[in-house]
Amino acid sequence: MNADQQLSLVAGAIADPARARMLCCLMDGHARTATELAAVGEVGASTASSHLARLRQQHLVEMLAQGKHRYFKLASPEVARALEALLVLAGVSAPRFKPSTPQPLRLARRCYDHLAGHLGVLLHEHAHAQAWLSPDEGSAEAGAYALSATGEQALQALGVDVAAARAKRRRFACACLDWSERKPHLGGALGAAWLQRLCEQGWLQPELDSRGLRLTRKGQARLAALLDVDAKSLQ
Repeated sequence: MNADQQLSLVAGAIADPARARMLCCLMDGHARTATELAAVGEVGASTASSHLARLRQQHLVEMLAQGKHRYFKLASPEVARALEALLVLAGVSAPRFKPSTPQPLRLARRCYDHLAGHLGVLLHEHAHAQAWLSPDEGSAEAGAYALSATGEQALQALGVDVAAARAKRRRFACACLDWSERKPHLGGALGAAWLQRLCEQGWLQPELDSRGLRLTRKGQARLAALLDVDAKSLQ
């Protein structure tokens, strides 16, 4: 198939109003369930399934499995840029994501034994931006990460026991889709070791009778310095 034929298929996938609404909804970088996208597209569940299959076929979205749940996100930054350009022509902007998670759990909480919530996503994004993590091409497991030499040195400098994490009989490092943020945070043994260290340092404190984690004043200052952000943005 030549380029102009492929272009017509991609354009046709975008052109349907329900599919266009789904794609615009996903432009904020947050993944959503088929049920949520059905509501966005104003269609029934079976129709939404067909629409999402069409979008996947044209490599506009991809599906992420998280336990028994299935989430959908844009397939690549290139798709987002193309949609953004079309929105400029249309003269409108994409909607903003509004999480429904209770505020005490939104900033920081445990996801089994690793850090979830807004802080978990920020640390995951920071690790990628600093080239500490990259997709593990040698792993057959989806979402597996390899830790670079730079990343190992940086985490060890932060007090994370990387060697002990590697010795665990479980996945070393992987993407775990965040329930509230709908973006990945760091899971696996490395994520667990990092959270353990954050608690040991007194940056985070477990809440009683909850999986919520409280960001301490010390932690707020140290994380702001690490992430190079205003400390007030971590509230």
